[in-house]
Amino acid sequence: MYDLAIVWDWIAFSVRWLHVITAMAWIGASFYFIALDLMLKPNEALPEGAYGEEWEVHGGGFYHTVKYLVAPARMPEHLTWHKWQSYSTWLSGAALLMIVYWVGGELFLLDPTRAELSLWQGILISGGSLTIGWLLYDAMCKSRLADTPTVLMLLLFVILVIMSWGYNQIFTGRAALLHLGAFTATIMTANVFFQIMPNQRIVVEDLKAGRTPDAKYGKIAKVRSTHNNYLTLPVVFLMLSNHYPLAFGTEYSWIIASLIFLTGVTIRHYFNTMHKTGTGPHWTWAVTVLLMVLIAWLSTVKTGDTWEEAEARELTAYEQKYASAAGFEDAYDTVTGNCSMCHAREPAWGNMQWAPKGVYLETPGDVARHADQIYLQAGLSHAMPPPNAIQMDEEARQTIVAWVREVRDQ
Repeated sequence: MYDLAIVWDWIAFSVRWLHVITAMAWIGASFYFIALDLMLKPNEALPEGAYGEEWEVHGGGFYHTVKYLVAPARMPEHLTWHKWQSYSTWLSGAALLMIVYWVGGELFLLDPTRAELSLWQGILISGGSLTIGWLLYDAMCKSRLADTPTVLMLLLFVILVIMSWGYNQIFTGRAALLHLGAFTATIMTANVFFQIMPNQRIVVEDLKAGRTPDAKYGKIAKVRSTHNNYLTLPVVFLMLSNHYPLAFGTEYSWIIASLIFLTGVTIRHYFNTMHKTGTGPHWTWAVTVLLMVLIAWLSTVKTGDTWEEAEARELTAYEQKYASAAGFEDAYDTVTGNCSMCHAREPAWGNMQWAPKGVYLETPGDVARHADQIYLQAGLSHAMPPPNAIQMDEEARQTIVAWVREVRDQ
């Protein structure tokens, strides 16, 4: 039964929900500890080895936090490790990447107008690039560049720009930005798993054995944690970008993604400074606004194939399967009659500049390519078209259902 598509869609929704929840927990914990670290105040009455303290109030209670630069003289019986938020976010994100962009690769991952790739080649590039990116970054951090944090950060930015451009030459627009986010998130989680947590364990084991921990382990963790702090906001933007064609559907989407990393630096610099000194450098907001204005301007440059080019393009095997099925002509007429006023290269609806989510439904190839989405959005459910735009009757919806099930039941 093709209704397995419904089950699969709910699995994707559930994994996405999990991903958002764990990401909120990870980002919240990360921001909290960065702020806490910067707000610590020295006090002569602190225990030996303590660096600073912070008093906080929340939920009707008071909290007293003391930080040791290396470790306390005596190891406490209980330690709380903040690691599962990061691991759960990456694992759920990797699962979602596989569900949407690997299993649904014919539609969401591959763009034959950019690169002629088979699905397995696209998947190999998708997964392999994440691994290679981490190895390159990790090697940089372990080199002498670690002694010059600013240079290291600039080189990381250069790598991200190159990857942004590279993904844009291979994948669909939405997949390119999503993969750049996954590339960055992989670095962040690998920092926790391969560096921050192992170094913390070494310190703990040294203390338990009565040895004095080496301060270098804390220094390494600090560098990686700082990188994670500045990369967080751009990753959130990139994960949301697939809902906004203005972000992913332009010729300059790779530049937009690159500039977003700069806004992450300016915003976090403001808050980091504010937490440390009590006031933030207000010029960072002016820079952030200027960057966003530039991004908005770049997003108005329209690209992509014209209707004539799309009409002349040879259909892929996936598209041909749906375009040659019984009932396609009726379904095509139904879709273009109810959906193409918005889902067009030049939308006719109001002041709409871009087709929603960058989905075009004009040519036979367009409709065949998005068969699964049409089936779920306008066949089984009434999500599309919006009721205030067009009243699509049940007979039209059943025409779509019958067409798609004809293919899936074969």
